[in-house]
Amino acid sequence: MAGSETPGGEPGRPEDVGRRGPVDASLLTLLGLGREEDAVYRLLVDRPDCEPDALVGPLSGAAVADALESLVERGLASADLPEPGGTVRYRAASPVLALGPLLESRRSALHRVESLVGDLSERHRSAQMYGAGAPVEVLSGPAAIRRRLLTMQRQARSEVCTLVPARHVPAVLSFEDNHEEVDAEMIRRGVTVRSVVEREWLEHPATADLLASCVAQGQHISVTDRLPIKLAIMDRRVALLPLDPERETEPVALVVHRTGLLTALVSLFEQHFEKGRRLSLTGAEDREESPVAVIDRQIVALLHVGLTDAAIARQLGMGHRTVQRRLHALMDEVGAATRFQLGWYAARAGWLPESADNLSVQQGS
Repeated sequence: MAGSETPGGEPGRPEDVGRRGPVDASLLTLLGLGREEDAVYRLLVDRPDCEPDALVGPLSGAAVADALESLVERGLASADLPEPGGTVRYRAASPVLALGPLLESRRSALHRVESLVGDLSERHRSAQMYGAGAPVEVLSGPAAIRRRLLTMQRQARSEVCTLVPARHVPAVLSFEDNHEEVDAEMIRRGVTVRSVVEREWLEHPATADLLASCVAQGQHISVTDRLPIKLAIMDRRVALLPLDPERETEPVALVVHRTGLLTALVSLFEQHFEKGRRLSLTGAEDREESPVAVIDRQIVALLHVGLTDAAIARQLGMGHRTVQRRLHALMDEVGAATRFQLGWYAARAGWLPESADNLSVQQGS
């Protein structure tokens, strides 16, 4: 290949280090290697089983010796012990095996820096808009909306309130997306997290399990039949909501600062949170009872919140007819002629934790 050999035809002479041009002369220094380590490793790649003296050229013998010692310590080269009186010979480690982990580490660091730059950009934009007194900002595109939401959540100090409808359109940030990364971190910081979710979320085992996990971590969740819009409010000072909830193309969102509009959005959240049925985990006393009693209470609690027999069966991993048989057996046991009477009895008997309006969900069901 043209340019890969010296005029004398020998590849990789020490004096040729740097002749390939300034672009790639020291690229390995980007992975944490020193300039001398970079130069010596390149020579070892071309000249295996090489003695240190053969690497001396633009670098002094002391510099080569130091570079070789460092490369061996870092696993980038190996030293073959000589016969008595012989000279140590060095061999470069495989670039894929030796440099791959360094490359992956730098790539991961760059991703974190990229995320930080995006976060700082959103904070700068927010500060500029808020300082200018603009009551509403417009965000366009899923990346910008996601960055702003995550930034707002990380900046929350006292309370985060969300409305989470079950829309069948592409979501910028789904209910599950950042639960582990951000929601749990907010709980650890002492931020109160309150959410209102549509009942449809409970009809799918995966999201029902996630809701149970959220409650277990300390979130307050209310369940209702229908929500008008997706909404997130942080510390009652800023809110994020879609400009058009039904838009299926490039999403656009609004960031609302302290205005009459924000007050109305807070009121909207509170109304839906209060009228919904609260989601709570089964108490410790339930876990001490027989598995049958726990399952029966789960069935009644899910029935009480409005789920169909089929939805209850899916969530609990039971057959549809099994759910119906258990309900009929419970009705016979308590003397209830209708399911409404069974629900009344369950509330009076304390089968529904905390209050008759609560939904009991056992984590992992």
